[in-house]
Amino acid sequence: MKVRIKDFSIDTEIKNKGIEFEVRDNNENLLGDCYLTKTSIIWCQGKTQKKNGKFVNWNDFIEWMEG
Repeated sequence: MKVRIKDFSIDTEIKNKGIEFEVRDNNENLLGDCYLTKTSIIWCQGKTQKKNGKFVNWNDFIEWMEG
């Protein structure tokens, strides 16, 4: 698995626009993009646009991870 930051022009604190991670498998095939914003995590499988991605707010994500 390879994960990289696509745009590193961010402040220390994550803002509304967030930060975008590109996720590829070991053969360099694009799996999708993951966005971390101050309110949620958004997964965009393949070439899915951010507005059509799957959203989860931070509280639900933390509950899921700790459950």
